[in-house]
Amino acid sequence: MTAAAPILIADDQRDVLQALRLMLKSEGFATVTVSDPDEAIEAVRSKAFAAALLDLNYTRDTTSGQEGLDLIAKLRELDADLPMVVMTAWGTIDLAVQAIRAGAGDFVEKPWDNHRLLSVLRNQIDLGQARRKANRLQAENDILKADERADSGEFIAESAVMRRVMTMVDRVAPADANVLITGENGTGKSDLAELIHQRSKRSDQAFIKVNMGGISEHIFESEMFGHVRGAFTDAKADRIGRFELADGGSLFLDEIGNIPLSQQAKLLRVLEDGEFERVGSSRTVGVDVRVVSATNADLDALIGESRFRQDLLFRLNTVEIRLPPLREREGDILLLAQRFLHSHAERYRRDGMSLSASAQSALRRYGWPGNVRELNHILERAVLMASGSQIDADDLQLKGSGSRAETANSGGMEGMTLDAAEEVLIRQALVRSSNNLSHAADALGLSRAALYRRLEKYGIEAS
Repeated sequence: MTAAAPILIADDQRDVLQALRLMLKSEGFATVTVSDPDEAIEAVRSKAFAAALLDLNYTRDTTSGQEGLDLIAKLRELDADLPMVVMTAWGTIDLAVQAIRAGAGDFVEKPWDNHRLLSVLRNQIDLGQARRKANRLQAENDILKADERADSGEFIAESAVMRRVMTMVDRVAPADANVLITGENGTGKSDLAELIHQRSKRSDQAFIKVNMGGISEHIFESEMFGHVRGAFTDAKADRIGRFELADGGSLFLDEIGNIPLSQQAKLLRVLEDGEFERVGSSRTVGVDVRVVSATNADLDALIGESRFRQDLLFRLNTVEIRLPPLREREGDILLLAQRFLHSHAERYRRDGMSLSASAQSALRRYGWPGNVRELNHILERAVLMASGSQIDADDLQLKGSGSRAETANSGGMEGMTLDAAEEVLIRQALVRSSNNLSHAADALGLSRAALYRRLEKYGIEAS
């Protein structure tokens, strides 16, 4: 809900509607006026309101207030947080109590006092905004408890290749441009997305994370856009979707390549217009969300296979940041290892833990197919299994030799992604050609320009 949302006025007398509209307009409020309960219900179904000012009687010669009480109950079903103020020329204490029990926030008698009416409306709008914020914070808290938290530690970026990444982050973060982060599994894409949010102008607002690979197709709309009670069999109550939770902040869409093709058009619409409808509702909801997404998939290849929309990719990758694998971040390996060692030693109450020279050498030589995530898990296991306070190479239990040189020279590319295999071949060609780019390009069957593009893509420095 934004301050610009209008006030709904429902009354069967045209002069009353006109007087209230002009009075509220002079105070800076936009209004929508209707003359009967059905119109009021339809208005709330299709639009969000800051508050509703409702008459209790609509049929001539009826003074019971029952029409207004029924209307309050129906509007409360449509919008549980809508602030409602009722007004009638036939006010009684009993009727006021009934109206408040039905869901109204306050009661004003006709003829109204402008000062009191404005005071009541402003108070109810403030209360409504507070309720919505509380509900949103509760929903965010529930999601944070349910989501698996990344355990890759604080962000470390001392290597040359990571310093280039951080330069891009510093330039992009303050803007509202959508960012696509690419890279292998376990490189820390989720942490980088959160860092972009922390360095943005939205840092004091919500950062909502969604694993797109974990959302099945049949609940996609409900998860992303929310639903209203009764929209489907299990919809026992209204649900706030992830886009609405992230309103004003940032939304991180992890594993974006896994979104079903059938749902991509719906995501594209929100990215283009900032609008959506909850499942089961025709009311359009507007949001202001900065989207950061991530993938380890080749989206261009998916587009070629008609499994990903090119127009969606254009909306997602206003800026693309490639996060390099750990094997390219030689200057960061021991720094990350020390950070994880300290964290896990503190967690498991094993004070004074350290890495021996042999352990440090093994960490530097290892090829890290699982990247930062694997390093974290290996250090956690070593802290638990080491017999003394010093972790040796054997305590790390690294799988095979796994050195970067052996990984590149073995020719064994089983389990590698296409990008990872291409990178290995390029590195091999550079070694064999003693970094002669023309000879390396010839060996790879590439033009020199094509090789330059790949060197830039993988952050390879050829000197």
